[in-house]
Amino acid sequence: MSDRALDLTPRGTHPWVADQTIRFGVSYYPHPADWNHFITWLKRMEAWGYDSYWNYDHPTDRVDCWNVLAVAATATERMRLGTLVACIYYRSPYLLARAAADIDRLSNGRLVLGLGIGDNVPEFEAMGIPFPPTRERLRAMEETIQIVRGLWSGQPFAFTGETFSASTDGSFLRPVQEPYVPILLAGGGEKVTLRQVAQYADASNMGAHDWIGSAVTEEDIARKFAKLDGYLANFGRAPESVLRSHFAMPLIMGETRAALEKKIAAMNQEKLAWCGDALFAGTPEETIAFYQRLIDCGFRYFLLNILDGDDETIELAGTTVLPAFR
Repeated sequence: MSDRALDLTPRGTHPWVADQTIRFGVSYYPHPADWNHFITWLKRMEAWGYDSYWNYDHPTDRVDCWNVLAVAATATERMRLGTLVACIYYRSPYLLARAAADIDRLSNGRLVLGLGIGDNVPEFEAMGIPFPPTRERLRAMEETIQIVRGLWSGQPFAFTGETFSASTDGSFLRPVQEPYVPILLAGGGEKVTLRQVAQYADASNMGAHDWIGSAVTEEDIARKFAKLDGYLANFGRAPESVLRSHFAMPLIMGETRAALEKKIAAMNQEKLAWCGDALFAGTPEETIAFYQRLIDCGFRYFLLNILDGDDETIELAGTTVLPAFR
C-alpha cells in the first residue's frame, strides 16, 4: 500500500483531547545516578494530580528519552507519557515508530508522541547529522508523520520521500492505544507548522522557549489560534479537535517573594540570562494568575519545564496551582 492510500488526517477528537478541563504536565530530566529519586517523584506527581510526564530528546548530554519513558511507564499507572519533543532527525522514522509503539505498549496505551524539526545546531553537529534549512526540515516532518502513521496502520505500507523511506508487510508491531497514539507538534509557525497541526496532529504546543529566549505574547496567541482554526476548517475539523498546550520553559516557584528571590540568586545566572523572558518565576498566587491569563487566551493544557534539581517547584505547583484549577 502506498502512503497516498491512507487517510492521515484525524477524524473526530481523540479522547485525551476531548477532555477540555485544565490540566498540567511536568517536563524535567531525571538525574542519571538516582533513579529511585526519579521514581519517587513520579509517584508524587501522579498523587498530586499531574496529567502527564514529558521528556526531551537531547541525547548528547542526557539519558536517552525513550529509556526514561520506559522507567516512567513502569513506575506510574495513570499519567500520560510524552516526548517534548522527539527530533525527527535523531532516529529514522522507522525506529521512531518502533520506540514509540514499544512505550505505548509498556504503558498500556498512555503515550503522546511529541515531534519537532530540531533547532539545536550544536547538537546536530555533535552527532554528525547535517542541519538542513527550515523548509527541508518542515517537509521531513510531513514525511515522518506519514511513515509513522503508515507503519502503525497494521497494513502493508511503503513510502519513499525526499528525506525518509520505510516499508512494512503489515507485520509492524503496533501500539495498543485506541483509537490511536495522539501526535503533538511543537511550534507556532503560521505558514507551515500550524497547517501541519491541522492536517495531522491532535495537539499543538507553543509558548515560552529558552532556546530562543522569548515568549509568545497574548496578541501572538490570538493570531496563531485564529490561523490554526482556519486550517482546521480547511481540513473539515472542529477547533476543539486539537488540544492547545503551552510550554513554560522554565517555571520557577517559591513560597514567598523573598524565598523565590533567594532561590533564584543561588541558581546558575548564565543559564537564567540565556532563558530571557521565556522564564517565569513566581509565588503560588502569581503563578496561578499567570496561568489564568493563558487560560483566558484559549490554552487548556500546560507543560511545566522544571530546571534540574528544582523539586520544590514540582511540589508547589502540584499542591497550590493544580488545585486552583480543579
